[in-house]
Amino acid sequence: MASIMTNGSAMTALQSLTATIRSLDTTQARISTGYRVGSAEDNAAYWSIATTMRSDNGALSTVKDALGLGAATIDVAYTGMNSAIEAAKEIKNKLVAARQPGVDRNKIQSEITELQRQLQSIGNTSTFSGENWLSVDSAAVDYNATKTIVASFSRTGGAISIGTISISVEEVKLYDAADQSGIIDLEDTTANGGVTYSVATLSISALTNTDNDLADLEQMISWVDTAIGSMTTSAANLGAVKQRVTLQQDFVKTLMDAITRGIGTLVDADMNEESTRLQALQVQQQLGVQSLSIANQNSQQILSLFRN
Repeated sequence: MASIMTNGSAMTALQSLTATIRSLDTTQARISTGYRVGSAEDNAAYWSIATTMRSDNGALSTVKDALGLGAATIDVAYTGMNSAIEAAKEIKNKLVAARQPGVDRNKIQSEITELQRQLQSIGNTSTFSGENWLSVDSAAVDYNATKTIVASFSRTGGAISIGTISISVEEVKLYDAADQSGIIDLEDTTANGGVTYSVATLSISALTNTDNDLADLEQMISWVDTAIGSMTTSAANLGAVKQRVTLQQDFVKTLMDAITRGIGTLVDADMNEESTRLQALQVQQQLGVQSLSIANQNSQQILSLFRN
């Protein structure tokens, strides 16, 4: 039935054209933003997951920075420990030289004193970002015998957990201002002379060539050798922790890349697919406009009937 009141063909063509324009707008938005899911209205579940994972990736970026800071702190302590080992070796060599009767122990002591000052300097300057693990004060209010490095961030369900790597300062400290319990300032007493010394304070100036004094000198050599052994163990522990931090840095970076790829899989637009769809929709739009134009001509055809 031909009607001038209701043009069914035009209504159908208009609805089709409107749907095509809506799809075209969506495709153009995906191409311009690069996202298939750019907001919650596109896909609430995927958008929520992607937003949460982006937040977690930001936290992992902070973890990576913290690992870098921790690695630098460990490296400074490790470097200081190695330097302290070399200085202690020199002190041991000087003490062995002083064991020989007839040497000038006062001159040797002058060299030992300078090495002791070097050890103190190493302990005081092995600092990074305000952290010094070699020279500490265990009586300080903010002192913590266990240093931690933020190493991981994870989410299980809704619960968040922060993983850390721990380093015991008690095992690596060279000096402790509170109780002299560091490797270098730990005190002992000579068996014969009854004098209390540490590697940091030992002195051979007053020693003679008597059997008792020579025995005390050998005891001092043993102290320094023990300290070197302790420092070597500490350096090995620091090296092992540093290796773990380095491995964790690599893992966090790889994990961030994997999460980024996962987010992309959920929300990124496939440009090949979208470009193909865009061309198809543009053709559909042109056909829709043409169809609507034809449908609108129906009323003109009815008018021609009355002209005859």
